[in-house]
Amino acid sequence: MKIWFGLGSRPDFPQGSAVTIGNFDGVHLGHRHILQRLKQEAQSRGLPVVAVVFEPQPQEFFARKQGRELPYRLSPLRSKLHLLRETGCIDAVWVLRFNQAFADINAQTFISRLLRETLNTKYLLIGDDFRFGAGREGDFALLQSQPDMVTERTPSVLVENIRASSTAIRKALSDGLLEYAGKLLGHPYTLSGKVKHGAKLGRTIGCPTANVQLPQHHYALSGVFVVEAEGSFGTRRGVASFGFNPTVSATRRQKLEVHLFDFNGDLYGQRIRVRFLHKLRDEAKFDNIDDLKKQIWADMDAARNWMKA
Repeated sequence: MKIWFGLGSRPDFPQGSAVTIGNFDGVHLGHRHILQRLKQEAQSRGLPVVAVVFEPQPQEFFARKQGRELPYRLSPLRSKLHLLRETGCIDAVWVLRFNQAFADINAQTFISRLLRETLNTKYLLIGDDFRFGAGREGDFALLQSQPDMVTERTPSVLVENIRASSTAIRKALSDGLLEYAGKLLGHPYTLSGKVKHGAKLGRTIGCPTANVQLPQHHYALSGVFVVEAEGSFGTRRGVASFGFNPTVSATRRQKLEVHLFDFNGDLYGQRIRVRFLHKLRDEAKFDNIDDLKKQIWADMDAARNWMKA
């Protein structure tokens, strides 16, 4: 899977391409349905498959501009690209920086400059709620009216009568419904990052943790979880804390700390993938370190019991 970044990059598709556009946050079942159908249509036309994604996501850009709280993000860009590659449906991804200049591009210019001139789009497949261009003026009807490309859209994918959407998954994660979020995603919710040096408090209480560095987004998760981690060490289960660590920290940046069961190796500098399997409890502030230590050991017992069950 090839990856291009920015408007300055010039993907070259002389034979044309089959394209889809969106945030693809989480790469959930709805997204996968779009990508699978796009691949089928592309193969029947002899075209490569291209996904166009935005970074930051438009709603994040407008929230910052207006001074509002950032919306939840499911997948940082690196994780999103990994998930897109895993689908096996895409030949190339074009990552476009969403800034004010991009937001001001009108719908017709978006079509002529991006879809026609750069991507040479012959077939376009979009979700049923896709809008584009300055003021969200562009819609399915405008795209369908273009004479030199075929534009189709896909209906929503329902899971237990709920539309599989990034919004529904964010709500499930914020409510601690990990299993249901996994059903909408089609896979356990996963984050990845490099292990960096931290305060090393866990070592002092007999519970060493890997401090996993994540891009600065607003994540829906908060609390203590049973997890499965994957890295050069293979795959191991453990327990993770994700939040602000209010007992020992005053920062408002979310932190992911993972303790792997029965593991004593050195993880510093390694990139690991953490799959969230089950929520044990909400984050809490304790009066002292001794109370925190007792709760950590109780969390580890609860995690082991959940795994046995």
